[in-house]
Amino acid sequence: MDEKEKFIAAIKENEGFIYKLASAYTNSTDDKHDLVQEIIYQLWKSFHTFSEQSKLSTWIYRVALNTAISNFRKESKKPEKTSITLTEFEIPDLCARDEKEKISTLHLAIGKLTEIEKAIIMLYLDEKSYDEISEIIGISNSNVGARLNRIKNKLSKLINTEV
Repeated sequence: MDEKEKFIAAIKENEGFIYKLASAYTNSTDDKHDLVQEIIYQLWKSFHTFSEQSKLSTWIYRVALNTAISNFRKESKKPEKTSITLTEFEIPDLCARDEKEKISTLHLAIGKLTEIEKAIIMLYLDEKSYDEISEIIGISNSNVGARLNRIKNKLSKLINTEV
């Protein structure tokens, strides 16, 4: 398998996370598509530098997250902002109605978190271990646990005030 085929396989394997991340850090469908393209471009541009010191998915998460945060900071400096709408989260129709409501409430609450809190909770919800979160974000394992507890408490308060 050549480098191009490896890259395409890696993108296909991780495209779900890339799209979720882009949805969390953008406000419109166009912005989401632009961010996904930018993430894939950054991944391709630096794919040859992947040194296999970590798992490929961990490296992809780190590059995608850094690209999303960089884009978010650049976009947040622009004067006009719009809030995140539920359509950007593409919730599957397989869920029951109250499950959809719970999920949309959670997404709204996540939208109110800081950029680093969003990143940590999204990795946690994507079932990443503390070790993987620690490596991707660049903080210690114990700091991951402490931040997750604070984020969960913050989300709980945000969700309870929404209801």
